[in-house]
Amino acid sequence: MHRNVMLIKPTISLQQQYFSFYREWKASGEPMVPWVISKDPSDFEGMILALAENEKGDNLPEGWVRDSTYWLISEDKDVIGAVNIRHQLNEKLLYSGGHIGYGIRPSERRRGYATELLRLSLAKAKELGIHKALVVCDAANVASERTIRNNGGIPDTDYIEEDGNVIKRFWLDT
Repeated sequence: MHRNVMLIKPTISLQQQYFSFYREWKASGEPMVPWVISKDPSDFEGMILALAENEKGDNLPEGWVRDSTYWLISEDKDVIGAVNIRHQLNEKLLYSGGHIGYGIRPSERRRGYATELLRLSLAKAKELGIHKALVVCDAANVASERTIRNNGGIPDTDYIEEDGNVIKRFWLDT
């Protein structure tokens, strides 16, 4: 386990570290997960403010739920990963989004960080009053499924999206 990592709220003081995280992910060409990391951080203060508003429930788009974003950082303050925790589930999230979406930057994968990130995220979800968290992954994402199962994920019914993509759904105690 990685005892030297922690979850923090996004902060302006880690702008350069976040830019490094963002640029690496963009350069990889992979989908950016969780969705919040796909936001262009060039107006960094504006991005931090928008994340804080999402948490408070201010200026949410129609049909969106409140969410909290955290960064997984190392002792050296490098941004290793990110998580987005939805405070409630709407119909879309119940099937294909779940409560918790997370990702680890490409260069830091296969080191156990995702399992630790999800473990820490479940504790944050509990603080938000979520007692059972839904976490989902694409059926093809074997590493993510392993991470979810390593944290005690109990399988629920799969969901098949319109394009045929299969979403595996798991419930986890917080």
